[in-house]
Amino acid sequence: MWDNPRLLNLIANWLFALAAVLVLYAAARLLVNSPALPLRILQVTGELAHLDRADVVDALQGKVSGTFFTVDLDAIRAAFETVPWVRRAQVRRLWPDRVEVRVEEHLPLARWGDASQGQLVNVHGEVFTAALDGQLPVLHGPPGSAAEVTGRYATLREQFAALQLEPVQVLLSRRHAWQLRLSNGLILQLGRDSDKDPLAQRVGHFIEAYPRTLAKLNRRLEYVDLRYPNGFALRVPELGRAQPAAKRRDRRV
Repeated sequence: MWDNPRLLNLIANWLFALAAVLVLYAAARLLVNSPALPLRILQVTGELAHLDRADVVDALQGKVSGTFFTVDLDAIRAAFETVPWVRRAQVRRLWPDRVEVRVEEHLPLARWGDASQGQLVNVHGEVFTAALDGQLPVLHGPPGSAAEVTGRYATLREQFAALQLEPVQVLLSRRHAWQLRLSNGLILQLGRDSDKDPLAQRVGHFIEAYPRTLAKLNRRLEYVDLRYPNGFALRVPELGRAQPAAKRRDRRV
């Protein structure tokens, strides 16, 4: 081997290349860990309406350390996504000393379940926990049904817009039966949805009949049961109070 100049040149070139790689690696390590490249700024961007600075500071405790190159972006992202109102966070480095966190907040659609639990549901049908003042519709259903209930709420809202009424409460029972409360206080017992008897069709028939029937009644209405194939039952509170309890009946339309 030692009397083969070509092989010796090849080995020498390989050793020089290896040495150059090692030098570059060492220089890169020094640069990455150098205190001359500190992380100075954590910039939060996005359409922020509810994000609280104190919540962010608490979540980031112990998560932001190292230099511009060594700071753990995944840890920062995960910390932000534990903060109330944060739906998603995207994190990136901005040369020479900045990390940008772009935050997508939850857009609240309604309250979810028991108000004491402080849960909300966003426009994507996702349940989250956050404090919010003001009135919102109330949606409720079995665990895992938030997306379905949210979709039903959107459909009902579109349907009842024809009557200038808003759903203020949509409930889905464990037996998969639906109940609705409207902005005029009327409760609608909708029952189950099925291919044979679609719930949207029943609601559509009620909305079509409402202007020429219930809207003409000069009294407050309380409850309508739509679980009948050829009409609906109506409960009028004034009539209920005027009759003995044993003789109270719903009126069927």
